[in-house]
Amino acid sequence: MIRTRDLRMSFDTGRGRRRRPVDAVRGIDLDVDRGEIVGLLGPNGAGKTTTLRILSTLLRPTSGTVEVCGHDVRTAPREVRRRLGYVAQGGSTSRRARCGDEATDRGMLYGLTRRAARERAHDLFDRLDLGDLWERPTGSLSGGQRRRLEIATALVHRPELVVLDEPTTGLDPQSRANLWDHIRDLRESHGTTVLVTTHYLDEADALSDRLVVVDHGSVVADGTSDALKADLDGDVLTVRLADPSEAGRAALCLRAVLGHAFSPTDDGTLTGPLHADSGGLAVVVRELDRHDLAVVGLDVRRPTLDDVFLTLTGRSLRDAAA
Repeated sequence: MIRTRDLRMSFDTGRGRRRRPVDAVRGIDLDVDRGEIVGLLGPNGAGKTTTLRILSTLLRPTSGTVEVCGHDVRTAPREVRRRLGYVAQGGSTSRRARCGDEATDRGMLYGLTRRAARERAHDLFDRLDLGDLWERPTGSLSGGQRRRLEIATALVHRPELVVLDEPTTGLDPQSRANLWDHIRDLRESHGTTVLVTTHYLDEADALSDRLVVVDHGSVVADGTSDALKADLDGDVLTVRLADPSEAGRAALCLRAVLGHAFSPTDDGTLTGPLHADSGGLAVVVRELDRHDLAVVGLDVRRPTLDDVFLTLTGRSLRDAAA
C-alpha cells in the first residue's frame, strides 16, 4: 500500500548569503501493507509531517521512490488522491460552509452522487458524534468538533488508505476513544489501511499493529510495540532525590557506576535503564550513599513505549509533543 525507498526532502531556508539547505527527510525506507494500522512516531521536526505530505502528493520529494496504492506520487498523483483520505495537522475545512455541506461536497469531489455523499456523511456524523451539527457553520465549532468534522470529510469517500496527522489533538477522552473504535472498524469492515502520527502513548500502543520511529529525518526503529520494548535490555530505574538541585551530580554518579546516561528532571527525578548485568539496586544505593546523595524513592519497572522513545531519540514522547 505504501512503499518508499531512499526518500529524501530538502528545503532552502534564509535568503542571500544566509540561504542554506535543510534536510527534512534523509533516506526513509517505509513499507505499509494493505490493511495495516501503522503508527509513525518522532519528536517535533523529525520529518513525520513532511513524509505524510509527500505520501499525500502535497509535496514533491527531492529524490527517492514513493509508491502509494500502487501508483507513483510523481507521475500519477491524481490516482493516489482518488484512493487517499488525508487529515492534515492544521485542518482543511472552510470556516463559512455548513458542516453537512462541507462533508457532502467533499464526497462529490471524489465522484460520489449528492445522494450517496449525503448518506455517507450522515453516517459518519452519527459515528463521530456530530449528528446535531449538520446545519452549523464550521466557524462556530469548538476545536474538538472541528477536528472530528475534518476526519469525517477525509473518510466520506471510503478511501483505501487513510493518512492521519495527529488526528486526536484537541479531542476529549471520550471522543478519542470513539475515534479509535472507528479507525479499527475501518480496517475490520473495509480493509482500510491507516498511517497515523500521534504524540499520545496510549493511542500508539492501542491502535497500531506496528510502530515506525523517525528521528532527524531517518527511521531509527520499526516493529511492534512489544518487540520494541523487548529490545530494551533489562528494567527501567527511577531515582527520586531529596534535593532536586543534586540531580546533575547524581546523574554523573549513575553514569560512572552503570555505564550509561540517566535523564534528570527539575523535580530531582532521574530515569534510565538498569541492565541485568549491572549489579542491581545495591550498586546504585552504595554509589549514591558514597557521594552523600539522599534518596527518597527508588522504583524498578518493565520498559514502556516512552522508554523506547527516550532511548532511541534522547527525548520523551511527552516532551516531544511540547
